[in-house]
Amino acid sequence: MTPIEIALQEFFDAVHTAGTADEFERVATRLTRRLGFQRFAYLRLAGEKPILISYYPKPWTSRYFNLGYQQVDPVVHRARLENAMFSWGGAGSSRVGNREQRRFFEEATTFGIRSGLTVPIKCGFGQMAAFTFATSEREHRPETLTTELKDVVQLAGLYFHTHVAVRLDRPPAAQPSASELTQRERQCLAWTAQGKTVADIAILVEIAPRTVVFHLQNARRKLGAASIAQCVAEALRRGLLS
Repeated sequence: MTPIEIALQEFFDAVHTAGTADEFERVATRLTRRLGFQRFAYLRLAGEKPILISYYPKPWTSRYFNLGYQQVDPVVHRARLENAMFSWGGAGSSRVGNREQRRFFEEATTFGIRSGLTVPIKCGFGQMAAFTFATSEREHRPETLTTELKDVVQLAGLYFHTHVAVRLDRPPAAQPSASELTQRERQCLAWTAQGKTVADIAILVEIAPRTVVFHLQNARRKLGAASIAQCVAEALRRGLLS
């Protein structure tokens, strides 16, 4: 497997076991760095309250919503209209859109957000989402990206959106007690359920074998199981690994 393929597989595994917005943020941030970007943002406009999971600077995201920039943001406007991944920003952004939109881009650059790639996601009933990898570089040209990397960005955005919608949209009463286990504990259990050994999991998750054992034993104690096999069965019964 290539380094990009390895990074994507680790991302899939980690997203599958993420249960909170903070965990989803950490998972996407790791992939962001491994692909050579600096920031990521997942924005979903559904109903009155936008949903944002991102590694953008907090002062910028607070300002973004306080000033209603989701109504101005040219990237959001474009994501509403297009279906394919697109690039934005760079030198050309200073000449795009009306004065308010150009000012928006100028302000974003002061927070280190100059250019990026965005995956538009149509959610139905007029709702939409967008998954973005961003950088402080002046321009990120899609034609310079390998086909492999383009596919990774597209897959990552769609996969992330699907799992966020499934995990975070459920009513609190319907949510399994995912807080009982950390994401890493669920990840190690999920691989154990697939028949992987401690040595296998250490390689797949990129941690030491003793750390794998530590997470498995913690999970066993939390779920009150007498063995790791019983722990896996209990986690599956509760829906913690689904």
